[in-house]
Amino acid sequence: MTESLPESLPEVPRAGGVQSLARAFELLETLADAGGEAGLSELADRTGLAPATIHRLVRTLVGLGYLRQLPSRRYTLGPRLVGLGETAARQFGRWATPVLDELVAAAGETANLAVLDGDRAVYVAQVPSRHSMRMFTEIGRRVPLHCTGVGKALLSALPAGESAAIVERTGLPAVTPTTITDPGVLAAELAVARGRGYVLDEGEQETGVRCVAAPVTGPHGSAAVSVSGPVSRMDDATVARIAPLVVAAGRRLGSLLASA
Repeated sequence: MTESLPESLPEVPRAGGVQSLARAFELLETLADAGGEAGLSELADRTGLAPATIHRLVRTLVGLGYLRQLPSRRYTLGPRLVGLGETAARQFGRWATPVLDELVAAAGETANLAVLDGDRAVYVAQVPSRHSMRMFTEIGRRVPLHCTGVGKALLSALPAGESAAIVERTGLPAVTPTTITDPGVLAAELAVARGRGYVLDEGEQETGVRCVAAPVTGPHGSAAVSVSGPVSRMDDATVARIAPLVVAAGRRLGSLLASA
C-alpha cells in the first residue's frame, strides 16, 4: 500500500524567511525576465515550482494587483508594481546623488545612474555638468542595452551566457552609424570591459556623444554609473582621466548599497 501525500505541504521558511513570500518574488522576477508576459506552464518550467503552487501564487498576486491576466490567459506584471517601482527608483536616485555630485565635480561632465529593468536599462538619477552644452537624460527613460554606456556596463556585469541570452532576445538594431550590430563584436567588447572595469559608448546611441560607464558592484541587483559629454570635450586623454573616477564611483555605490 502506498502512502498518499497531503494535498498541500506546510511551507518551510528559507534561511529564516517565509517561503511563500520568497516564491512570490521569484515568480515576479521570473516573469520580468521572460519579457513581462508568460503562461502558467511557462512559469512552472522556468521556476521549477509545481503547477498547483504557481496557480495559487498567481491567483493571489492577481487579486492584489501585482499581476494581471490578459485575454490570452497569459499573465503580465500588474499596475500596483508601477507605483512601487517609481518610488523605489526615486529613493535609489536620491541616495546615489551625493556620489554623482562628487563624480561631476571631479569629471566635469554629466553623471548618470541606471538600473537593469528586464532587457533594458532605466535611468534613475542624473546630475548635470556645469557646462552650458551638456547631456540630458530624462529620469525614468528606458534605453537599449547594446548601444548605451550604462547598458553595456550592465551587460558586462552579467555572466557571459546571460548577456548573450539578452542579446539574442532583443537583437542589435542600429541606432547610429557606430552602433555595434554584430553579436561577436559586442561579446568581445564586453569581455574586455570585464577585465578593465568599464565600457565606452562611442556615439552608439547618439551621434556626437561619448560616454564612460561602469557597473555598480554589489549584491543588490544590477546598476551602472556613467559620465557622458560631447566628443569635443571627451577626447582620449579626458576619457583616460575619467574612466578610473567612474569605476571608483561604481565601487563606492556598491559598498554603500551593501552596507545599507
